Amino acid sequence: MSSEDLENYETDAELALYREYRDVVGLFQYVVETERRFYLANKVDLQVRASGGDVYFEVTMADAWVWDVYRSARLVKNVRVVTFKDVNIEELSQDEDAIPDMGQLRSR
Repeated sequence: MSSEDLENYETDAELALYREYRDVVGLFQYVVETERRFYLANKVDLQVRASGGDVYFEVTMADAWVWDVYRSARLVKNVRVVTFKDVNIEELSQDEDAIPDMGQLRSR
């Protein structure tokens, strides 16, 4: 497989993932962004925890979809993320015109 073939494969996979995102985004209430992943979820619980002077975040999500081009099953019943990094949680509007473009999502 040439590097051009690999690049074309990755581009096609990202485009398919974006199309899937566009198809499912209306089914979810929240967007959750961590340093490693981007999620859509219908239930989100954020807990701030402290341990030995450090603060970390524990995010639990139910009925979620994971933005990950290399993951075969993106719909997940329950997700738990523990991180020392920032977590961004936004409630989605039901306005379909508010879908971010692929360039914004590709950088995640």
